[in-house]
Amino acid sequence: MAKVSTFTVIPRLPERLEKLREIAHNIYWCWDPEAIELLFRIDPDLWVQTNQNPIRILGETRQERLEALSRDESFLAQLDRVATRLEKYLAAPSWRDRHPTAPQDFNVAYLSAEFGVHESISIYSGGLGILAGDFLKSASDLGLPLVGVGLLYREGYHRQYLNADGWQQERYPPNDFYNMPVTLVRDESGKQTVIEIDYPQSVVKARLWRCQVGRVPLYLLDSDFEENEEDEREITARLYGGDQDMRVRQEIMLGMGGVIALHRLGIHPTIYHMNEGHSAFLTLQRIRDLMKNEKLSFEHAAESVRAASVFTTHTPVPAGNDMFPPELMHRYFSKFAQDLGVSMDTLLGLGRQEPRDGREPFCMTVLAIRLSAAVNGVSKLHGKVARGMWSRTWTGVPEDEIPVTSITNGVHTRFWVSRDLAGLYDRYLGPGWITSPSDPEMWSRIDTVPDAELWRTHERRRERLVTFARRRLSAQLQQRGAPNTEIRAASEVLDPEVLTIAFARRFATYKRANLFLMDPARLTRILTNKEQPVQLIIAGKAHPADNQGKDLIRRVIHFARQPEVRNHIIFIEDYDINVARYLVGGVDCWLNTPRRPLEASGTSGMKAAANGVLNISIPDGWWCEAEQLGENGWSIGRGEMYDNPDEQDNVESQALYEILEREVVPTYYDRGRDGIPRNWVARMKTAIKTICPVFNTQRMVQEYTDRFYLPATVRRNELRANARARSQSLVEWKSKVRKSWDKLSFKNIQCGPTEGLLFGTDLSVTVEIFLDELTQNDVLVELYYGSLDPHGRILQGKTVKMESCGKGSDKTYRFEGAIACEKTGQQGFSLRVVPSHPDLAYKHETGLITWA
Repeated sequence: MAKVSTFTVIPRLPERLEKLREIAHNIYWCWDPEAIELLFRIDPDLWVQTNQNPIRILGETRQERLEALSRDESFLAQLDRVATRLEKYLAAPSWRDRHPTAPQDFNVAYLSAEFGVHESISIYSGGLGILAGDFLKSASDLGLPLVGVGLLYREGYHRQYLNADGWQQERYPPNDFYNMPVTLVRDESGKQTVIEIDYPQSVVKARLWRCQVGRVPLYLLDSDFEENEEDEREITARLYGGDQDMRVRQEIMLGMGGVIALHRLGIHPTIYHMNEGHSAFLTLQRIRDLMKNEKLSFEHAAESVRAASVFTTHTPVPAGNDMFPPELMHRYFSKFAQDLGVSMDTLLGLGRQEPRDGREPFCMTVLAIRLSAAVNGVSKLHGKVARGMWSRTWTGVPEDEIPVTSITNGVHTRFWVSRDLAGLYDRYLGPGWITSPSDPEMWSRIDTVPDAELWRTHERRRERLVTFARRRLSAQLQQRGAPNTEIRAASEVLDPEVLTIAFARRFATYKRANLFLMDPARLTRILTNKEQPVQLIIAGKAHPADNQGKDLIRRVIHFARQPEVRNHIIFIEDYDINVARYLVGGVDCWLNTPRRPLEASGTSGMKAAANGVLNISIPDGWWCEAEQLGENGWSIGRGEMYDNPDEQDNVESQALYEILEREVVPTYYDRGRDGIPRNWVARMKTAIKTICPVFNTQRMVQEYTDRFYLPATVRRNELRANARARSQSLVEWKSKVRKSWDKLSFKNIQCGPTEGLLFGTDLSVTVEIFLDELTQNDVLVELYYGSLDPHGRILQGKTVKMESCGKGSDKTYRFEGAIACEKTGQQGFSLRVVPSHPDLAYKHETGLITWA
């Protein structure tokens, strides 16, 4: 085959329109309504055809149209306003300006397998990526010193279409990087920046692309270019594509390649934040770098990496946590371990809950947990579930003390609020809803909005949604080769006046897209009620390998084709950010029916609530924290747990029908003489003012900064000071503790009378503990007490520190403490000892604990 030379062509813009180039290359435009309007004005048809891609619009607009715009005073005035606003946004005071006492080197790297910043950059699949995109937007708004790192996939995630039977099919149109809002990173000589990542069989090269998200750069690695072999180019071909072997190769590229890329760019983060476990190999790369560059031992390097790492787990579903068989890890990491001078058992132990169990797979989540100073789930309930899931990593530690906390997810409010509603917010709430979205007092001003004005604004959004849905359905039918009569009928589906409910999410089985279909006859009666009809809009993709999820979609399609409900329910194919914006802005209710407690957080309901949409949800994930007893939405059940999933589905589907028939539908159609459903509007206002100030990414990013990033940076810098003297001391202390720990033993436990204690008195306890080579300063001895369950186990135990009261003979130390009798009835207590050192990140960091 002949060698092909490449060249790149960029749009030729009239000088007066040159500012459009800068606007188009900064994703900030996608959360600036006037910037969106400006780009739309260039060519409305192209705007739709290009999936709202400003780079393609500039490249495909006819030259005479561009020349005409350069003479259009109205367009130029708007261009100048948008350009000035972008300039001011970029120059606004940064986080550092507002926090001058923070560590000067403070800088965060945020790594994620997917980023959903905008639909024109198709490198996301769903909630994880969209959350990452919203995270970057809010980090930009805050001016936080943060950089994103991900992969630039040639084909992204699949595009969905359905065959005649309703079975999901996938296609993978290639991304044209040169016509996307990303630019190649080049060095001072103009050459593209290329890094090298070691794989067992070869060295794979990756070039770097940059996507500017407001004030935050997002760097994306791409192996699909001519300097790599064909199989190496496939590494960044598809998001979540291929087998386990490909997944390992991708995650090496993301984690290890991400660290290499940052160093190549001269970026040296104080904190690495792993958004889910896909990027956890970054910890191994950093260990290797420290061992090579600073001649640290493996243990010392691991300690240093742990001090500067933060990990967020996103899934309580075991299948969502990458686990690789030992033989696969041997294939990719045996040479790596040999180079580091450690055994494969040691390396594999970092990814196992039971490090010595040679049969246990290597889990990326466990690797991230073991090498992070802070670990969190993404809602309070998920934090609790995660503590249970990963409890074997801390054998013997009570579940409620497992060091996995929670920071509840949020959404970037300005990006997700519809333009119609944004105008209303501007008029009544002022600029604070953009600049201070976490301010409850500001959101309380929603009560000053006239009911009629809020309702009419929402009705306009529903009308736009219905128009959009009809257009999409018609296009779907044409692509499928449907008869003309069916295509024409698509223009009559749905009614812009009817109560509209959306179910839009991944079609994973635990999300139970079939729950509303459990009783088809009853659902049909609800949808087709002549006086109070209801309509459903369904959207969502199944993973290409998930046939159960695909079957759920087919069942929905078959039900929707029944003549009596044909105009009341539709399925919109190829769910993406654009479809989501129409739905969250235009429906009346957002339906969420996961099998509790398998929804880690969920953010689509937050986006809906920001638009005044009412949630109907199982109490799972974020909704457990947001619900206000029917005032801002409805809960399906009270969070009951079931041993029998079939029984759970039956009970909760009936509860859903009851809520629809007795509460949702009557409230929506309860109109005054002016046609306004005032009780419904009151609930809309309550949803806005209770949910928006809490469930936004500005609060979320600020919480990560205050609770994790800053404290970890301070601790990291303290451990690094004086040639890492403190971290070296900590490593030596941990080694001493591990050598002695199995020899610790409790001796001579004594306590006062245990029967008939009066309320308000104390129960005194003394104990002698053999500490081997340790001293009383190396341990924390505690009384652990509380009420008992029927099996004699302590429930929700409390702790009291026991104080050292002298040294006995033969390496034995004496401790004493007292339990306050604050509750009547039978109680229980035990004693325990854990390692204690002022430089530990958290109490149970070592994972060691001994009980009496």
